Amino acid sequence: MNKENIPKISYSIAGLAVVIIIFLIGSAYGEEKGKNKALVQLAPAGVNITNAQLEPFWKVWSVLSDKYVEATTTDTQKRIWGAIQGLASSQGDPYTVFFPPVENKMFQGDIAGNFEGVGMEIAIKDKMLTVVAPLKNSPAEKAGVMPGDKIIKIEDKLASDLGVDQAVKLIRGASGTKVKITFLREGAGQPLEKSITRGVIDIPTIETDTKSDIYVIRLFSFTAQSPDLFRGALKSFLQSGKSKLIIDLRGNPGGYLDAAWDIGSWFLPAGKTIVTEDFGGKGENKVLRSKGYDVLNKYFGTNNYKVVVLVDAGSASAAEILAGALQEQGVAKLVGLKTFGKGSVQELVDITPDTSLKVTIARWLTPSGHNLSHDGLNPDYVVPVVQKDIDAKVDVQLNKAIEILNK
Repeated sequence: MNKENIPKISYSIAGLAVVIIIFLIGSAYGEEKGKNKALVQLAPAGVNITNAQLEPFWKVWSVLSDKYVEATTTDTQKRIWGAIQGLASSQGDPYTVFFPPVENKMFQGDIAGNFEGVGMEIAIKDKMLTVVAPLKNSPAEKAGVMPGDKIIKIEDKLASDLGVDQAVKLIRGASGTKVKITFLREGAGQPLEKSITRGVIDIPTIETDTKSDIYVIRLFSFTAQSPDLFRGALKSFLQSGKSKLIIDLRGNPGGYLDAAWDIGSWFLPAGKTIVTEDFGGKGENKVLRSKGYDVLNKYFGTNNYKVVVLVDAGSASAAEILAGALQEQGVAKLVGLKTFGKGSVQELVDITPDTSLKVTIARWLTPSGHNLSHDGLNPDYVVPVVQKDIDAKVDVQLNKAIEILNK
């Protein structure tokens, strides 16, 4: 699904990409020398490119036109989109992706929060397509898909040959149709083949519950609505008379950075660091500090309450930002499993009216400077989940959180 931060459009990058497209389209119909000359002379400032460097591109173009058995089925525009996709993927970053018209429409559906498919977030981890998390009540969750499952085949296509956007395109489909996906799960003796019936996916956001004298807030994603919904849940917690809180971020693949920033501010005094955006020297680092809501300290008094955050391999991105801030600022203990490790900032850039580029522009650092992309978060209490507990419907991680809060 891949829906990290959908921020403002960067017109400088958009302009550059549009210029490149125009170069390619204009060049495709000229003589070869004219093509090379156009690309070299019109290259953006700071880009040093020569005719010799471009010759292999045009040679491949010519060979495909002259020799490929089905060359007439691939039009010029499709070749150009493919070339730009290759340009984006050459960065070696699985989150930097160019979306041609069809893929762009699908991605916009993700942002809107509803689509047809199986309902699971996927990403590249350790060079393999990996399930970040199945969405709550989705066909994937009901089929038993788990965070950390590796995808090795989609129908008859090897996943090793696919990027995230290509895999998403194969997995998506009309509600009621089926897709066969083969997974590799740690500890399983052999691959798991699942035929999953697609459905209409509505991304869930929040649920609340109580466990004796403990209040539980389960946050499933960080959408634009999450801060308001979380504020309402936190108000209910304060009105409940309870002083022990569990925030369940398991299987939460993230979402909007601003949502994590706002929610973190409910727990921290003004000025405390929640996360730092590190632009790798291409801009001044941006430190997002608490807005100072600090409602628990103001309501209960300092340290007169307890918080535990549940995390697992499906906790990623904005979920890791919130969990890392609460852990390192001394607000909460983390219980569960090591998080996914998706700590990068993407910006969505409109390239043409019906295409876009999702580009990684920064890395997220916790208040202590820990790079989430490198290693995720380590819980204070590691609690593995084994199959017998799943079969018996025993939530050992939740039980551990309750035990810690009741000490």
